[in-house]
Amino acid sequence: MANRTLYTMFQETVQKHGDRNAVGFRANKESEFTYWTYAQYAEKVKAFRRGLDALGLRKGDRIALISHENRVEWAITDLAAQSLGLVTVPIYGTLPTPQVAFYIKDSGARAIVVSDAKQRKKVADFRADTPTLEFVISMDGTPAELEPEQVIAFEEVSRLGEMKGRSQAELDTAAASVMADDMATLIYTSGTTGDPKGAMLSHTNMLQTPDGVMDEPVAPLGPDDIFLSFLPLSHITERVGGHFIPLRAGACIVYSLGLSSFVDEFTTAVRPTAIICVPRLWENIYEKAQSKITKLPERDRKIAQWGVEIGKECVRRRLAGDTIGPILIMKHMVAEKLVLAKLREQTTGGRLRYCVSGGAPLDREIAEFFLGIGIQILEGYGLSETNIIAINRPDRQRIGTVGLLMPKVEVKFAADGEILMRGQGQMQGYYNKPEATAEAIDDEGWFHTGDIGDISSDGYIRITDRKKDLIVLTNGKKVAPQPIEALLKHSPFIGEAVLFGDKQSTVMALLVPAFDKLLAWAKEQNLPTHDTEALIATPEALKLFKAEIDANTTDLADFEKIKRFKLVPKPFSIDGGELTPTLKVKRKVVAQNYAELIASMARG
Repeated sequence: MANRTLYTMFQETVQKHGDRNAVGFRANKESEFTYWTYAQYAEKVKAFRRGLDALGLRKGDRIALISHENRVEWAITDLAAQSLGLVTVPIYGTLPTPQVAFYIKDSGARAIVVSDAKQRKKVADFRADTPTLEFVISMDGTPAELEPEQVIAFEEVSRLGEMKGRSQAELDTAAASVMADDMATLIYTSGTTGDPKGAMLSHTNMLQTPDGVMDEPVAPLGPDDIFLSFLPLSHITERVGGHFIPLRAGACIVYSLGLSSFVDEFTTAVRPTAIICVPRLWENIYEKAQSKITKLPERDRKIAQWGVEIGKECVRRRLAGDTIGPILIMKHMVAEKLVLAKLREQTTGGRLRYCVSGGAPLDREIAEFFLGIGIQILEGYGLSETNIIAINRPDRQRIGTVGLLMPKVEVKFAADGEILMRGQGQMQGYYNKPEATAEAIDDEGWFHTGDIGDISSDGYIRITDRKKDLIVLTNGKKVAPQPIEALLKHSPFIGEAVLFGDKQSTVMALLVPAFDKLLAWAKEQNLPTHDTEALIATPEALKLFKAEIDANTTDLADFEKIKRFKLVPKPFSIDGGELTPTLKVKRKVVAQNYAELIASMARG
C-alpha cells in the first residue's frame, strides 16, 4: 500500500483476522474477561472516531490521553484519532498536575481523554488556564455524574457521533487523506536531563518497529499469541511493542489492571505468550522465585538449585558458541522434567514465548536465570525519538548487550563513543523547538542519542553510559556511573545508587536502602526500627553498607571505587521528582533534592 498509515495497518489486520480475538479486559479482579474480535473492535473504533468528528476535531488537532492503567478505551482513542489524522499526546498517569498542564499547554491539545476522577481533578485544576483545551472526555463516570464538571462520558462520544457525525463512508474518505508522513503522535521525553520535549513522530516512523518485527521476522508472532499490556501505553516501547506489534500480527491484547493484579494475571488469569516490561519487574519475579526455592525442604531445594544451574550452564555454552555434549543434554532433559517446566509455570504461567526487557540494563544473573529455565528474554534499546533501535533475537541473545539492529536502522559512533542513529523510526524533530532539533539531529541526518556504547564485530550493541552522566575527576579520569550503580544494586540491601564526584578527587555515592531488607536485618541485630533516619546513622548500619559496597565493587579500578557514601532516609519517588514514570532516576533532581547531603560528602 503506497500511503500506509497506522490506521490502514489496523484495517489490514481486521480484514485478515476479523473473527480472532483482538482485545480482552475486565473491570476488576472479580470480573470475568470480556473479549472483542477484530471485527467488533473495528466497529468500536469507527463509532468513536465518528464522535470525535462530531465534536469538530479535525486533521492535525492534538488529543491527549492520560490513564494510570492501560485500558481498551485508550487504544480505541488512539486508533480513532489516527484514522482522522489527529495527533495523540500520551501522558503518564502518574505525573503531577503541573507536568500534565505543561504537556497540554505545550502541545496545544484541543481535547483530552482521562481515565477516572483522579485524572479529571488534575485537568480541572488547570483547565481555566488552558484556552486551547475544549473537550474533556472521561472513561469512567456516567453522563449525569460528569455533566456538572463539563466533562463528556466516553460512551457519549460514540452516541454523539450517531446523531451529528459525518457518515462512515465520508470518514473513510477522510482517513484516506491522512498521509504516511503526517504527524501521528507527540511523545514527550521523560525529562531526566531537563524540561520535557515533544518528539514528533509520523505514521511511517511508528510503523518501523511493528513492520520490522513481523517482516524480518524478529520473532514469529501471530493470531495465537496473547500479549499482556502492562507497561504504560504512554511509553514508546509499550506503544509500539505491546500495542502496534500485536495489532500488526493479529494477536490478542489483554489489558492489565495494574501492579496489584499483575502476578495473578501473569501466572493464572491471562498466562500471556508475550509481554514487555522493565528490568525492575524481572528483578522482582526473580527474587520471588529464589525466595521460594530457598524455603523448600533441603532435598527439594538442592534439586531445584541443581536444575537451575544445569539450565544456566546450557545457556552459557550456547551463547559462547560451545557445543552441549550428550551428558549435559541428558542432565538438561532430567532438569526440564523435575525443575524447569515447573518453574516456568510458577513464575510466568507456562505459556510465555517472548518477553522484552528495556529501559535499563538487565542484571546478568537474572538474564541467565530466565534463559536457563527456558524463557526467551530479549533485551532491547530504543528512545522516544527513535522507536526501537536494536533488540536481541530469540536463541541468539548476548547477555550484556541490547542486541542487533532492527531493520531500516543505521548506527555509527562518534569519537567520544556516543551512539548516532538514523532510519525510518527517527522522529521528525522536537515540537516548536527548532534549536533543540538542530542540536539533536546533525546536518547528515544522524540523531545523537546521548548514550555511550560500542558494537561488536558481529553487530551486537552495548550501552555503557549516558554521555551527560560521565563523572570527570580532578585527576582527569572519567568514570561511567551506570555500570557501577548496577553493581551496587546487586546487594540485597541497596535499592538505588546514584554516583557523584564531578570535579572531585573521588567517586561518591548516594544510596537508597532496600528498607524491607534493612529493617529485617536491624531486628536481627536488636537495633531500633521505629526511626529510619536514626537507624541509617548508626555505626552498625554504616558498617553494613560499607561492606556491601566493597563486596560488590572488588573488580573496579582504584579511581572508580567509592570512597564516600551517604544513605538516604526514604525511597526515591515519582511524586518527589527523583524518578521518571518509567522508574529511571533523574540524576539532576536527586542532585538538587540532596544537595546538602552531597556537599557534606564533598567536604568530607
